[in-house]
Amino acid sequence: MKNKKRNITMIAVLLFVCGAVALNWSYNNRWGEPDAEMVSAEDAAMMADDAKFTGAAAASVSGYFDEARLTRQVSRDEALELLQTAATAETASQETIDSAMDAIAAMATCSMQESQIENLLIAKDFDDCVVYIGNEAVTVAVPAPAEGLSEEAVAKITDIICNETEYEAAQLSIIEVRS
Repeated sequence: MKNKKRNITMIAVLLFVCGAVALNWSYNNRWGEPDAEMVSAEDAAMMADDAKFTGAAAASVSGYFDEARLTRQVSRDEALELLQTAATAETASQETIDSAMDAIAAMATCSMQESQIENLLIAKDFDDCVVYIGNEAVTVAVPAPAEGLSEEAVAKITDIICNETEYEAAQLSIIEVRS
């Protein structure tokens, strides 16, 4: 009886696999051969897009933001590890545990706000940015043209920070990263 059930199960699985292969083959054959002109046009468009973003200046600015995010994450991870160690220590008092948990919660809140602000700034036509939220201030690093950020750009940044956090404009520091 067990062998019969096993054989039926194997046959059913085999039929499903064969059906999937047949559907895949049918789907791929439906589209036919690629149009050589279309492929060339798409390749040219992709190369043009790549040329825009692979300039040395763009790479150095992009590298700054990548490095800044990595540094922020590494330091935050180290602080989180220390707080978790303090909270889980056998000799830790309840006050120490509560303090560590509050700090972890604050760190998580800041991290979420930073990500949200970065996404909003990118949505408002900034190429890239990094946001640091500290106890007393918010620091935003954004790419800037050679002539510096316009008043409109500074107003956008200030508006987003003030709307998304409890900080005021006086607590905001904007760093212009020039290529």
